[in-house]
Order: sequence, then C-alpha cells, then structure tokens
Amino acid sequence: MTATLSPEKFDEVTEALKDVMDPELGINVVDLGLIYDLSWDDENDALVIHMTLTSAGCPLTDVLEEQTAQALDSVVEQFRINWVWMPPWGPERITDDGRDMMRALGFAI
Repeated sequence: MTATLSPEKFDEVTEALKDVMDPELGINVVDLGLIYDLSWDDENDALVIHMTLTSAGCPLTDVLEEQTAQALDSVVEQFRINWVWMPPWGPERITDDGRDMMRALGFAI
C-alpha cells in the first residue's frame, strides 16, 4: 500500500531529484516534468518515484536509475522507480525554470 509523503519529505526528495539530469538534454528530471508523482510504499518501506521519459524508447533508464540512487543516497534508504507511460510526456510538463534552461540551450519553447 502506498501513502502520501509529508510536505517536508516531498520537498526534500524533489530538491534531491533536481540533481538527476536527463543525459540528452542536461536538464534535471524535475524541471523537465518527468516526475509524475512521489509516494511511499509502507510495505517495503521505500520511496516510489512515478517517472516517465521524453520517449518510451529511451535507452538511458539505467543512467537515470544510477543518478537517482546517488541523488537520494542521504535522503531515503530505499526507492524504486515506477516507469509510467500514460499519459505520455509532453513539453507542457516542463516547469518555468525548465523552460528557461531549455531556452538557454537554444531550444524554442
């Protein structure tokens, strides 16, 4: 069974996940809008990250999982990523900060 994170823990995890960079774009997964939800798995005492990718065929899930483990090392003992494909990711999910980063890289957003 999953539970909602406290607002403090949600913020702490979100801030840590900003260290996880999309390998192709060099922008963090939070500001790209790749994190759909965060919850807590009480049964396994683990964070559950509901996350997607910019495309379902992206071969870089291992890289993102490794970066996530490093980013969350001092934040949670255990986590798992629930890869979500519906709804599909779209550029409307990018945060304002993410849009600024994209523009700085020369993307028209």
